[in-house]
Amino acid sequence: MNKLMALFLLLICAPILLVLVILIRLTSKGPAIHWSSRVGKDNNLFLMPKFRSMYLYTPDVATHLLRESSTCITPVGKIMRKTSLDELPQLWSILKGDMNFVGPRPALHNQDDLVTMRDKYGVSKLKPGVTGWAQINGRDEISIPEKVKLDTFYLENESLSFDLKIIFLTFFKIFGDKKVSH
Repeated sequence: MNKLMALFLLLICAPILLVLVILIRLTSKGPAIHWSSRVGKDNNLFLMPKFRSMYLYTPDVATHLLRESSTCITPVGKIMRKTSLDELPQLWSILKGDMNFVGPRPALHNQDDLVTMRDKYGVSKLKPGVTGWAQINGRDEISIPEKVKLDTFYLENESLSFDLKIIFLTFFKIFGDKKVSH
């Protein structure tokens, strides 16, 4: 079901994807897609695509670890990140089977503290998601222990109805919440 829905959304969003590729390429040097090494199910690494929202010189670390993150984000990147449009290429990861629509967000390859805590509570056995319970309950504003606590809650309560609730709430976060820090 995830793969079929991802294919459908890729087809519908194709014009938006094309416009974003053009805008990214016109406003900053480098490729439109950034391939990030991420930790997936059972701690297997995979390459996750995102629209590139940062300049090429930016280190591949969690945004909150950047000294001056606002100087690293491109003008188009600010808009994409605020609206989560930079996440659209992750539909490809769903098609490949690396991700689901809902699950814990995939950790960066160098977020050892997050990966270790997720292992401790069994969260690493879940396939990562484009959105998740932690994202709608704080996203970047919450600590790693709180994020893992929310991911564990998702693990313990995973169901189709819970996934639908998370997807529904994600849209309200994207279009109504102004507290997304990048």
